[in-house]
Amino acid sequence: MDSVHSTRRQANFLKTCINGINALSGIGILSIPYALSSGGWLSLVVLILISLAAFFTGLLIRRCMESNPLATSYPDIAGIAFGRKGRIIALVFTCLELYLVATGLLILEGDNLHKLSPHFGFKFGSLKMDGRHSFVIVAGLIILPSMWLSDLSVLSYLSLGGVLSSLIVLICVFCVGASGVGFHRKGSLVNFEGLPTAVSLYTFCYGAHAMFPAIYLSMKKKSQFSIVLLLSFMICTITYMTMAILGYLIYGDDVQSQVTLNLPTEKASAKVAIYTILAGPVAKYAITIMPIASAIENYLPVKHRHNKVISATIKMCVLASTVVLAITLPSFESVASLSGAALVVSVSFLLPCACYLKIFQVYRSFGFDFFVIMGLVILAILLGVVGTYSSVIETFKHI
Repeated sequence: MDSVHSTRRQANFLKTCINGINALSGIGILSIPYALSSGGWLSLVVLILISLAAFFTGLLIRRCMESNPLATSYPDIAGIAFGRKGRIIALVFTCLELYLVATGLLILEGDNLHKLSPHFGFKFGSLKMDGRHSFVIVAGLIILPSMWLSDLSVLSYLSLGGVLSSLIVLICVFCVGASGVGFHRKGSLVNFEGLPTAVSLYTFCYGAHAMFPAIYLSMKKKSQFSIVLLLSFMICTITYMTMAILGYLIYGDDVQSQVTLNLPTEKASAKVAIYTILAGPVAKYAITIMPIASAIENYLPVKHRHNKVISATIKMCVLASTVVLAITLPSFESVASLSGAALVVSVSFLLPCACYLKIFQVYRSFGFDFFVIMGLVILAILLGVVGTYSSVIETFKHI
C-alpha cells in the first residue's frame, strides 16, 4: 500500500488547488525569462502548446487511476499497463526527474544566498568551501525539519508559502523595471539556435505529473480533480508568461538563467524578491521528494513501511544526496534544461500517453483519441531527442 493512504486527513478543494499550483510553480518561474531570451518572442506559442499538452496528459493520468483501484501511484499505473517492466521504468524515470528537480531547488538556494552574501564561506581545517557551495549546505539544513511531514493536508500550508513566493517575486521584478530600469529591451522575434534550450526549459516548468497521483488521492472529492488541474495550469501558465515577458523586456538577451541574479541588490524590491524566492525550495522540497521516499518505502518489509522514523530517515538521506549533487553540478540551467528535455518529456508526456493507450486499448479503434495521442507522442519524442542533445552539449561546454 502506498504511503499516501496513511494520510490522516484528506485535503479539501482549496488545499488541493494550492498543492497543485505549488507542484507546477516554483523554480521554473526564475528560468522562464532566460528561456524566452533563448527562443525569442514566438517561442511563447510553444509555451502555451506545452501547457495544453501537459494538462491533457494530466487528465490521462486521472483516467488511468479511475480505471483501477489498485493504481495508487505513477509506477502502479505503468505496472497495470505494462507489467513489472513498465512499473520499474516508470519508477526510475519519475524518481530521476524529481531527484533532479530537488537538486535544482538546492542550487537555486545556493546561488541566490551567495548573491546576497558573496563573501560567505565554510572552512574546515585546510579545506575551504566557496560561498555558493556553503549555502547549498545551509539550505539543506533549513529544509531538514520539513522531512518529518507526510500529511498532504498539512503540507498544503507549506505549499501556500511556495505559491505566494512566486507571486511576490513576479511583483518585485515588475517593481524593479518600473522603478528606473525600464521595459525597453525589444528582443528578437525568433532564435532557432536557442529554441531547443527554450523548449527544454519550458517543459521543465510542467514536470509535476509524478506528483499528481498523490495529490489526486489526497482529495476528499476526487471528481473535482479535473477542475483542480485546469485552475492550476491556467494560473501557472499566466504567471509564467507574465514573468517571461517582464524579464525579457527588462534585461533582453542579458537575462541570466535565474532572473533574480540580474536584480540589483541595492533596490528594496530586488532584496524582497531574492529573500522571498528563498522560501520556495523550503516550501516545495518536501512534496517534491515524497514520491521518491514512497517508492523506497514500498520495497521495505511490510512492518516497516509506515514507520515515521524510517520514513523521515529515508527523506533525510535523499536530502543529503541531493546536497552533494547540487555542489557537484555546474549550474541551475544545466539541471533544468537536461531534466526538462530527457525526463519531464518522458514522465509528463510519453508515459501517460503510452499507459492510456494500453489500459484502454485505444489503439484498436483508430479513433480521434488515438491520432491525437500518437501525434503528441511523436512530437514529444522529437522534442526530447533534440532538447537532450542540446542540453548535454551546453552542460559540457559550461563544465
